[in-house]
Amino acid sequence: MSIEARLAELGVTLPDAPAPAANYVPYVIAGKLVHVSGQISADANGQIKGKLGAGMSVEDGAAAAKACAISLLAQLKKACDGDLTRLKRVVKLVGFVNSTPDFTDQPKVINGASDFMVAALGDAGRHARSAVSAASLPFGVAVEIEAIFELN
Repeated sequence: MSIEARLAELGVTLPDAPAPAANYVPYVIAGKLVHVSGQISADANGQIKGKLGAGMSVEDGAAAAKACAISLLAQLKKACDGDLTRLKRVVKLVGFVNSTPDFTDQPKVINGASDFMVAALGDAGRHARSAVSAASLPFGVAVEIEAIFELN
């Protein structure tokens, strides 16, 4: 099954790749690797803001991480000139969670992105990963995730 068909089965349509919010490029292709800049938690309704451990649930944080993953795939699609069949695998995700000092469930939050990548990409979605706390994130968003993808 193609990636686009799997996404459709999951009820996901990739949005246009978000424009950079500052002085950087959204992705860099180096050999067979695509390094995608951090994507902030945002959906069709706007930015998903909040702080884990201060009124935002782990489930809401995981949904924010999934939104980041969707943006990561949108950037990848743009980098591949619209051809997601070029994807070999997700190599690594690095997730940042806007959280209080005593919040320790960052891995559960970033699972929202990891679980989505596996659901959308199958074994090609399995990846190495980091999930870390941040005292704050740009625009007050809940989650930011960057990724490295390998192309065929």
